[in-house]
Amino acid sequence: MGILTRFKKQIETSDRNTDDSLKTHYYKATFNQLFQSVEKLFHEDADCQVTTVSKEHGEIAVEVSKPIPCFLIVTIVSVKPMETAVDFNISSEKFSLLGLYPGLKKRINSYYERIGQIHNLVGIRKNS
Repeated sequence: MGILTRFKKQIETSDRNTDDSLKTHYYKATFNQLFQSVEKLFHEDADCQVTTVSKEHGEIAVEVSKPIPCFLIVTIVSVKPMETAVDFNISSEKFSLLGLYPGLKKRINSYYERIGQIHNLVGIRKNS
Protein backbone atom coordinates (compact mmCIF):
# COMPACT_ATOMS: atom_id res chain seq x y z
CA MET A 1 0.00 0.00 0.00
CA GLY A 2 1.46 3.36 -1.03
CA ILE A 3 1.70 6.31 1.34
CA LEU A 4 -0.98 8.22 -0.57
CA THR A 5 -3.36 5.24 -0.50
CA ARG A 6 -3.23 5.24 3.30
CA PHE A 7 -4.75 8.74 3.35
CA LYS A 8 -7.59 8.08 0.92
CA LYS A 9 -10.92 8.80 2.58
CA GLN A 10 -13.02 6.81 0.14
CA ILE A 11 -13.01 3.22 -1.11
CA GLU A 12 -15.19 1.72 -3.79
CA THR A 13 -15.22 -2.00 -4.48
CA SER A 14 -15.47 -3.13 -8.09
CA ASP A 15 -14.43 -5.89 -10.48
CA ARG A 16 -11.58 -3.62 -11.59
CA ASN A 17 -10.08 -2.97 -8.14
CA THR A 18 -6.40 -3.97 -8.02
CA ASP A 19 -6.78 -5.23 -4.43
CA ASP A 20 -8.46 -8.67 -4.54
CA SER A 21 -10.14 -8.17 -1.16
CA LEU A 22 -11.83 -5.04 -2.56
CA LYS A 23 -13.21 -6.67 -5.68
CA THR A 24 -16.94 -7.21 -6.15
CA HIS A 25 -18.09 -10.29 -4.25
CA TYR A 26 -20.63 -12.64 -5.85
CA TYR A 27 -22.96 -14.74 -3.70
CA LYS A 28 -25.20 -17.72 -4.44
CA ALA A 29 -28.57 -16.11 -3.71
CA THR A 30 -31.44 -14.37 -5.46
CA PHE A 31 -31.49 -10.58 -5.44
CA ASN A 32 -34.36 -10.54 -2.91
CA GLN A 33 -32.64 -12.98 -0.53
CA LEU A 34 -29.37 -11.05 -0.55
CA PHE A 35 -30.99 -7.62 -0.38
CA GLN A 36 -33.07 -8.73 2.61
CA SER A 37 -30.13 -10.20 4.54
CA VAL A 38 -27.84 -7.22 3.87
CA GLU A 39 -30.55 -4.79 4.96
CA LYS A 40 -31.14 -6.88 8.11
CA LEU A 41 -27.39 -7.03 8.82
CA PHE A 42 -27.17 -3.22 8.90
CA HIS A 43 -30.42 -2.75 10.83
CA GLU A 44 -29.09 -5.08 13.54
CA ASP A 45 -25.66 -3.41 13.75
CA ALA A 46 -25.69 -0.98 16.68
CA ASP A 47 -22.98 1.18 15.04
CA CYS A 48 -25.03 1.62 11.87
CA GLN A 49 -28.11 3.58 10.95
CA VAL A 50 -29.80 2.73 7.67
CA THR A 51 -30.77 6.08 6.11
CA THR A 52 -32.15 5.08 2.71
CA VAL A 53 -33.31 1.82 1.17
CA SER A 54 -33.99 1.72 -2.56
CA LYS A 55 -34.78 -1.80 -3.68
CA GLU A 56 -35.49 -0.57 -7.25
CA HIS A 57 -31.89 0.69 -7.51
CA GLY A 58 -30.47 -2.13 -5.36
CA GLU A 59 -29.01 0.38 -2.91
CA ILE A 60 -28.86 0.71 0.85
CA ALA A 61 -27.34 3.85 2.38
CA VAL A 62 -25.92 3.56 5.88
CA GLU A 63 -24.40 6.00 8.35
CA VAL A 64 -21.73 4.30 10.44
CA SER A 65 -20.91 5.90 13.79
CA LYS A 66 -18.01 3.77 15.10
CA PRO A 67 -15.08 3.20 15.08
CA ILE A 68 -14.70 5.72 12.24
CA PRO A 69 -17.72 7.88 11.41
CA CYS A 70 -18.39 7.19 7.74
CA PHE A 71 -21.05 6.91 5.09
CA LEU A 72 -21.62 3.65 3.24
CA ILE A 73 -23.59 2.79 0.14
CA VAL A 74 -24.18 -0.90 -0.54
CA THR A 75 -25.09 -1.82 -4.11
CA ILE A 76 -26.67 -5.20 -4.78
CA VAL A 77 -27.09 -6.41 -8.36
CA SER A 78 -28.52 -9.65 -9.70
CA VAL A 79 -26.11 -11.19 -12.21
CA LYS A 80 -27.81 -14.56 -12.83
CA PRO A 81 -30.92 -16.16 -11.29
CA MET A 82 -28.88 -17.52 -8.33
CA GLU A 83 -25.90 -15.17 -8.42
CA THR A 84 -25.94 -11.70 -6.91
CA ALA A 85 -23.12 -9.17 -6.66
CA VAL A 86 -22.40 -6.87 -3.72
CA ASP A 87 -20.32 -3.69 -3.89
CA PHE A 88 -19.52 -1.09 -1.25
CA ASN A 89 -18.70 2.58 -1.49
CA ILE A 90 -17.47 3.90 1.86
CA SER A 91 -16.23 7.39 2.66
CA SER A 92 -15.39 9.53 5.66
CA GLU A 93 -14.81 13.21 6.29
CA LYS A 94 -12.76 12.47 9.39
CA PHE A 95 -9.04 13.22 9.44
CA SER A 96 -6.54 10.73 10.80
CA LEU A 97 -2.80 11.15 11.18
CA LEU A 98 -2.38 7.46 10.45
CA GLY A 99 -4.74 7.55 7.47
CA LEU A 100 -8.28 6.19 7.21
CA TYR A 101 -7.82 3.74 4.36
CA PRO A 102 -6.73 0.72 6.47
CA GLY A 103 -9.72 1.14 8.81
CA LEU A 104 -12.21 1.63 5.97
CA LYS A 105 -10.81 -1.39 4.12
CA LYS A 106 -11.06 -3.52 7.27
CA ARG A 107 -14.70 -2.49 7.65
CA ILE A 108 -15.56 -3.48 4.06
CA ASN A 109 -13.83 -6.83 4.50
CA SER A 110 -15.76 -7.49 7.72
CA TYR A 111 -19.08 -6.76 5.94
CA TYR A 112 -18.13 -9.18 3.15
CA GLU A 113 -17.26 -11.75 5.82
CA ARG A 114 -20.62 -11.30 7.56
CA ILE A 115 -22.53 -11.65 4.29
CA GLY A 116 -20.43 -14.77 3.57
CA GLN A 117 -21.66 -16.31 6.82
CA ILE A 118 -25.25 -16.06 5.52
CA HIS A 119 -24.74 -16.74 1.81
CA ASN A 120 -22.23 -18.87 -0.05
CA LEU A 121 -19.58 -16.86 -1.85
CA VAL A 122 -19.53 -17.81 -5.52
CA GLY A 123 -16.31 -15.88 -5.98
CA ILE A 124 -14.59 -12.66 -6.87
CA ARG A 125 -13.48 -11.81 -10.37
CA LYS A 126 -9.71 -12.04 -10.82
CA ASN A 127 -7.95 -9.76 -13.28
CA SER A 128 -6.70 -11.92 -16.10
